[in-house]
Amino acid sequence: MERSKAWDAYPGEKKKEVFDFAEGYRKFLSENKTERECIKTFEARAKKAGFVNLSDAVKTGRTLVPGDRLYYNQMGKSMALFVIGEEPLCDGMNIVGAHIDSPRLDLKQNPLYEDTDLVMLDTHYYGGVKKYQWVTLPLALHGVVAKKDGSVVEINIGDKPKDPVVGVSDLLIHLSAEQMEKKANKVIEGENLDVLVGSLPAEKKDDGENEEKERAKAQILALLKAEYDIEEEDFLSAEIEVVPAGEARDYGMDRSMIMGYGHDDRVCAYPSFEAILQMEKPKRTSACLLVDKEEIGSVGATGMQSRFFENAVAEILALLGSDSGLALRRALQNSKMLSSDVSAAYDPNFPSVTEKKNGAYFGRGVVFNKYTGSRGKSGSNDANAEYVARLRRIFDDHKVAFQTAELGKVDQGGGGTIAYILANYGMEVIDSGVAVMNMHAPWEIISKVDLYEAYRGYIVFLKEA
Repeated sequence: MERSKAWDAYPGEKKKEVFDFAEGYRKFLSENKTERECIKTFEARAKKAGFVNLSDAVKTGRTLVPGDRLYYNQMGKSMALFVIGEEPLCDGMNIVGAHIDSPRLDLKQNPLYEDTDLVMLDTHYYGGVKKYQWVTLPLALHGVVAKKDGSVVEINIGDKPKDPVVGVSDLLIHLSAEQMEKKANKVIEGENLDVLVGSLPAEKKDDGENEEKERAKAQILALLKAEYDIEEEDFLSAEIEVVPAGEARDYGMDRSMIMGYGHDDRVCAYPSFEAILQMEKPKRTSACLLVDKEEIGSVGATGMQSRFFENAVAEILALLGSDSGLALRRALQNSKMLSSDVSAAYDPNFPSVTEKKNGAYFGRGVVFNKYTGSRGKSGSNDANAEYVARLRRIFDDHKVAFQTAELGKVDQGGGGTIAYILANYGMEVIDSGVAVMNMHAPWEIISKVDLYEAYRGYIVFLKEA
C-alpha cells in the first residue's frame, strides 16, 4: 500500500512553513556536532522557555502543579524534560525520546605523536562506521579538556570561518594496487584513522638543544598552550571528537533536502525538543528524552540503560507527594513512548537491500518501525498491534503524513534503538522517526518535509496518545 506524498499537503506558498522549520534545524545541526554541544543548546533554550532545573526544584522542595516545566541534565550529555500534566503522574506519561550522539572518531587518551616530521592524533572510531568514508575529508575537532584544577576548556577547531581544518590521509591511486584488492572493511584499518594536524617545526633554540627532536610536535603543543592553556598530559582527561568540518547544506536543486553530519539522530532530537516546547498544560505529563551513547549500545551513565530517567521521574513523584517505589513503577508502566529514531531511506542506487512494499521513502512523512532488530527480529521491541492502531488514528485525525517500514530486507541487516530499553518497564513503545539516506556516513541526507511531519506528529502524540 503506497502512502501519499507529504509535499501535497503544502501547495504553493504553504511550503514556506516546511522550509522555515527546516532552516532552523539546518542551523542547529551546523552548530551542534557533539552531544555536549546539543545539551548546552537545549538547556539554554529550555531555560528561556520557562523550564526549571529539577535539581533546584528538589533542593527548594517546590510544590508542582499542572503546567510546570522541569528539566534534568545528566552530566552535560543527556537530558530529560517534563511538562506536568493534569492527570496523576502514576497514570503515565507521553514520551518522545531520541539520541544525540553520532558516529565519529574520538581521540585516544594519549593521542599526540610525531612521525617523519608530521604531527598526528591517534583515534578510536565511535559507533558503526564505514572506515573508508572518513579519509580525505576536511575534519574538525570539537570537545572538552578537563584540567586537574577543576576547570574545563572547550575545544572547537575547524568550523569557524577562518579556522584551519585537519584530516585523515588516504593512499594515492598510483600506489594502491594491494589496497584495492582488500574487502571494504579492510581498505582502511581502524588504527590507520590517525588525523594529520601539523608539520611546521618549532624554531631552533640558540644553543641547538633538542633541535632534531619532535620539533613539529613541540610547535603544536605550543599552539595549544597559547590558545587553550593546556598541556600534553591534559589529553588524559579530555573528550575530543573528530567530526566533519563545515555547515549542513540545502541538498538538491529544489532545496527539498538537507545534507549534514549527525542527522542520525539529531533529525529526531530537534523536532522532539521543539514539540515539548509546545506543551503548556497537557492532559498527561509530557516528557522528552535526549540521550547519549545509543550508537555504542546505550551503555554508561549517560546512556538510556542508566537509571537517570527513572531517578528523575522518582524525584518528580516525590515533589508531587507520591514518594513510593510502586508509584514509580506505575508511572513508567502506564506511559506511552515514541522512540524517535531514524529509519533507512530507500536509495535507487541500491534497490536490492530494500523490500519495496515495506521500505521508507523520502517525502512520505514520518516513519513507524513496528520492529527493528535483525535476523528474526533479534533485539527488537515489537510494538503491540493495538498501540499501532491508536497511533494510526491520532495521526490520521490530524492529517500527519506517516509511513511504515522495516530496516531493509529480511536477513539483509538491521539495527537497534532505545525502544526496547523503555519497553522493559512495560510501557507501550514504537520507533518513529525520519528516513535518512547515507546513514552513518560523514554526510547524511534527509527530506525537509519528513522532518516537519515528524515535528507535527510528535506534538499530536504528546497531546493525545
